[in-house]
Amino acid sequence: MIPYKDDTPTYSTPYVTIGIIALNCMVFIYELFYPGGIEEFALRYGAIPASIISMQSIQPVSPIVSVFTSMFVHGGFLHIGGNMLYLAIFGDNIEDRLGHLRFVVFYLMCGIVAAYSYAFSDPASLMPMIGASGAISGVLGAYILLFPRGQVYTIIFLGIFVQIIRLPALIVIGFWAFIQFLNGVLGSITFQHEGIAWFAHIGGFLFGLLLIKFMIPKGKKRVLR
Repeated sequence: MIPYKDDTPTYSTPYVTIGIIALNCMVFIYELFYPGGIEEFALRYGAIPASIISMQSIQPVSPIVSVFTSMFVHGGFLHIGGNMLYLAIFGDNIEDRLGHLRFVVFYLMCGIVAAYSYAFSDPASLMPMIGASGAISGVLGAYILLFPRGQVYTIIFLGIFVQIIRLPALIVIGFWAFIQFLNGVLGSITFQHEGIAWFAHIGGFLFGLLLIKFMIPKGKKRVLR
């Protein structure tokens, strides 16, 4: 199930969402030409649990800085493509409701909480967390709360057949959230995380779901869809 657009209207230009997407793409292009390759770039600028919890730097950047830089580092085309697709679909609506500056704060705060959610799930780990998915998970949490009935155009694969249908955001994002929780729990039981920071997604999603209630400007708390 792959969403590719929604029909929830916006009333302002999503400059911040566009800017974040552009910045992520520029960093990824830089990664492709980085002398040590993407893996070394991730080790240098990803959020390493053991480092950001102990606050002892083992990278060129400080642990606090690595929490922010990690949000703009991706491990491959599918990684950045999937993240930017979700941000493009759902980010503009949250930016529209919050305003540009509040959205920047909201996005970064969700990313910070996501990084530490991952870190506390495996505090001795030296494997860096990279990607915008933790912050974007917060955006999804906000969207499902504000626009649960917003229609999302989704590609469904049924064997060799492909179908495009409209589904409520509650179902699309709800299914995504279920997968994150399921894999997070199974990973904790089996100690196999498949290289995916499930708890970063869970932490970001839950924090976004909570934070959006306090960040909507006064007079904008009415749910539109």
